[in-house]
Amino acid sequence: MTHSRAPLDAATDPARGVDPDVLREQRRMAAVRRYDILDTPPDGAFDRIAALAARLLNVPIAIVSVVDTDRIWFKSHHGLDVTEIGRAPGLCASAILGSEPWLVTDAKNDPRTLTNPLVAGDFGLRFYAGAPLTTHDGHNLGTLCAIDMIPRPISEQETAILTDLAALVMDELELRLSAGNALLTARQRLEEVEHLATAFQASLLPPRLPDIPHVQLAAVYQPVDRHQVGGDFYDAFPIDEHAWVIAIGDVCGTGPAAAARTSSARFSIRACAVQHRSPSDVLQTTNLALATDNTTGNERPFVTALVARIEPHPQRTLIQLASAGHPLPLLLRHDGEVQSIGQPGQPLGILSTIESSDTTVDLAPGDTLVLHTDGLADSGRPHRLGEDGLQRLLASCHGMNPDQIVARLHQTVADAPRDDIAILAIACAA
Repeated sequence: MTHSRAPLDAATDPARGVDPDVLREQRRMAAVRRYDILDTPPDGAFDRIAALAARLLNVPIAIVSVVDTDRIWFKSHHGLDVTEIGRAPGLCASAILGSEPWLVTDAKNDPRTLTNPLVAGDFGLRFYAGAPLTTHDGHNLGTLCAIDMIPRPISEQETAILTDLAALVMDELELRLSAGNALLTARQRLEEVEHLATAFQASLLPPRLPDIPHVQLAAVYQPVDRHQVGGDFYDAFPIDEHAWVIAIGDVCGTGPAAAARTSSARFSIRACAVQHRSPSDVLQTTNLALATDNTTGNERPFVTALVARIEPHPQRTLIQLASAGHPLPLLLRHDGEVQSIGQPGQPLGILSTIESSDTTVDLAPGDTLVLHTDGLADSGRPHRLGEDGLQRLLASCHGMNPDQIVARLHQTVADAPRDDIAILAIACAA
């Protein structure tokens, strides 16, 4: 059902010819929309108040009403099956015009109501008592009203009861408005946090993978919590016109300290890779930088990392790599065989010196080397994938290109991450 709405853009200065009653109604309807109650589902709290009003005033019908532009809508209707009526015949439309309860003890003999269709017609209303639902800023949204089909008096005590119950209705509406506003504010702040985390996370990853001759690259990253900056990272950059460096790492923990550590690790590796040809030397120098880094105070999470130097050639790609406590890469050969490559080494940033050794891999066309963080093996549903499961999954990717391999590995665990996930695949192009 479509209902008309009073315009809110009319002039607001009575001196300019706007009827004060029209202006008042526009402001009242703005208050009705502010509480966002029209056409909401039945609610036990309002139903209980209506039932209590009927019982305490000893009437068959009690209604929590909201007066719309062209109708009176019932949030609760005890003793009546109707959910709304037109505004014109409704007595609630008259009850909201004042600040005091609107009382009709004998509607057939009251000049305000004797011609009303609800009184003169089949409904046969004889008694009406409506207390306005008044907002904190003085607008009447509707009423809590009591109705009977026989004339009857109403005492001051009953009027006070009705007024107090109407105040309870408004307390409930104010509480829900406050809760809704708080929820909206929290949602907006959460969206801001997510936006900032996404932007910060993007700054810790390369904007795009480099184009390397005779090599195909693919990568994916998924934080375990989109509202926090993850501790995993990867990087890929040229050293000179003949060599590129690929790095992947994992910082223990999440949050600001881990993010700062991630940034330090990534850019330390970049700086050290310019000075050293050997990946193990890069890691040892990076370790010294992280071990003496005080930018995060006493909170200095350890880092696992793997650095690989790539020298591409037609029909073969030479890769030299070293690990510092990081999960070893998996090599998927063109014939479907999968093997782990390298030596584990020691994490960065704990000891002043670490042991790390280089391993050389010769990729033939169709071979793919997959680097990953431990979140890949630790994730999955219903059980974690595990190292054995990861190797079996990679073997099933035989014949796929790096993009397809990365997508297959990621999709397997994407809906059940237990940690940040980074995957990077390097293939020798045919």
